[in-house]
Amino acid sequence: MILIDGDIVAYRCAFKCNDESEKTACYTTGSFLSDLISDLFTKIDGEPDYRVFLTGKGNFRNDIAVTAPYKGNRKDKEKPVHLEAIRQYLISDWNAEVSEGEEADDAIAIAATTESIIVSLDKDFKQVPCRHYNYNKQELVEVTEAEGLLFFYQQIIMGDRADNIMGVHGIGEKKSLKLLEGLSEIEMYNKCIELLESEERVIENARLLWLRREPEQLWEPPSEEKQKEST
Repeated sequence: MILIDGDIVAYRCAFKCNDESEKTACYTTGSFLSDLISDLFTKIDGEPDYRVFLTGKGNFRNDIAVTAPYKGNRKDKEKPVHLEAIRQYLISDWNAEVSEGEEADDAIAIAATTESIIVSLDKDFKQVPCRHYNYNKQELVEVTEAEGLLFFYQQIIMGDRADNIMGVHGIGEKKSLKLLEGLSEIEMYNKCIELLESEERVIENARLLWLRREPEQLWEPPSEEKQKEST
């Protein structure tokens, strides 16, 4: 199953067609998706089904964010003219699925627990173990369970400026990798507490960053018992 992040597609096409007509914007979006899927089919066996996902109303992360409002740094940013028209086009013509109470990213991550390919440019998906397709680079890669877990704990330390999630100042992807590589999950968790100087901050960041793998899931800290069960 091909899982397409419709949020990014909609924004990119809407910005590209900001000075064009609504009809042109929707046509451009449809052509982009058709080409994207055709390109991906050349890289995999067979022609699997696809699903398109959009973020709808509500987000459980708004209630979790204490340190800073979740995505509060985006509220005053101007949206492209045809964004809503493209979203409606994706729903009517591409059967896009609209999430409620969570992000499209969560719905995609839940769906990705089965054999799937995530199609997105969003780096947050690097925490999800499955195949990933970057259509800018036309690159198909696979993320393992261990790689996904490691990147998730890197995210906790780094935070996410795009979503207004506060991390440790001065620590980026390379430094966080060096700090966590080779550690068990418990050890990574404890290292995050050491660096953020607060277990509450670690849990807050983790719950904001974690992409759900099952409906209504809320991330919980690892325990020695859980780690023994998984080994």
